[in-house]
Amino acid sequence: MEYLGTNKRINSITPLVSVCVQVYNNEEYIEKCLNSILNQNTDFVFEIIVGEDDSTDSTRDICKALAERHPDKIRLFLRSEKDKIFYKGRKTSRFNYMSNIYASRGEFIALCDGDDYWISNDKLQQQVKMLRDNKSLVAVHHWQKYAIEQDGVWVEIDAPTGSGYGYCSNHVSTVEQIFKNQMRLKARTLMFRNVVSENFFPNWFTKVAFADVSLSFLLGKYGNYGFLDKDLAVYRQSNSERLSNLGLKELGKKRFKVEHLQNYIEIWDRANIHYKYKYNKETRSVVKGFYRDIIINMPDCYKAYINLLKYNSLIRPLPFYRTFYSSVYLIVYMTPILYKKINRRIRIR
Repeated sequence: MEYLGTNKRINSITPLVSVCVQVYNNEEYIEKCLNSILNQNTDFVFEIIVGEDDSTDSTRDICKALAERHPDKIRLFLRSEKDKIFYKGRKTSRFNYMSNIYASRGEFIALCDGDDYWISNDKLQQQVKMLRDNKSLVAVHHWQKYAIEQDGVWVEIDAPTGSGYGYCSNHVSTVEQIFKNQMRLKARTLMFRNVVSENFFPNWFTKVAFADVSLSFLLGKYGNYGFLDKDLAVYRQSNSERLSNLGLKELGKKRFKVEHLQNYIEIWDRANIHYKYKYNKETRSVVKGFYRDIIINMPDCYKAYINLLKYNSLIRPLPFYRTFYSSVYLIVYMTPILYKKINRRIRIR
């Protein structure tokens, strides 16, 4: 349901950019987030689509007040608890995320979660210019800072740019860099062309974790990715209910890490199928790396090793012959570990 407020006025001018903000239990942060978007200096019209995902705190009231204050800019959608999509038994914001994008009227779409914010007032202007100047690009992204809480105060720090953090300094990249896990598009940094049709999101999009990673793969069908090597947004490392954090308390750090890595394997598998195995070699190499990290973090017991082999052969959404390579790798990689474990037990006896 779109909330029109007492003013009931929506800007009749079609915006060039739609900024999609998904919001859930962000009462402490949403005002800063939306103000950072409202303060953008542009020579074009933009709209802010706020999807309020039936929060249990005062977030919805705050969003209504801001929508009333800025009826020419903010379109507020009040989502319902009953529409939430579950992933591995946990509620996600995927319905809200997709609905926001489908509601976008702009030629370009930008993203920002309700607990993140932008730190450059010309972020949108810079990204629009790059997309207009480079027709081969489907998206433009940039780098970010982190916000961490120290003694009750939020402090901005430089985000790490080493291997594994998704930083890629290439001015222009292709989807191959994503398949190689050399680049990640962060939601708060992304603007892309509105190539969204009725069937843009495949069925598997709601069956995997990490919407931004999955979206990154989908966009690669339509063009390349431009990069602005500037910190224009902030990722707030809060205890919010992001899907990337769900399960940490219940599982513990190591088991959470294992599940996290399996989530990545599922996305790479789905993307591999989506591209008809064009990047199968790259996918196999990255999945091998994920498996190495899984083995480091999983319990040191025979059952864990057997379960990992079962996961590889029976649960991954690939035909057996496509998981055979990984099965051989796992057996070869794990055999010395098991051998040492058996010898250790024999010596103890």
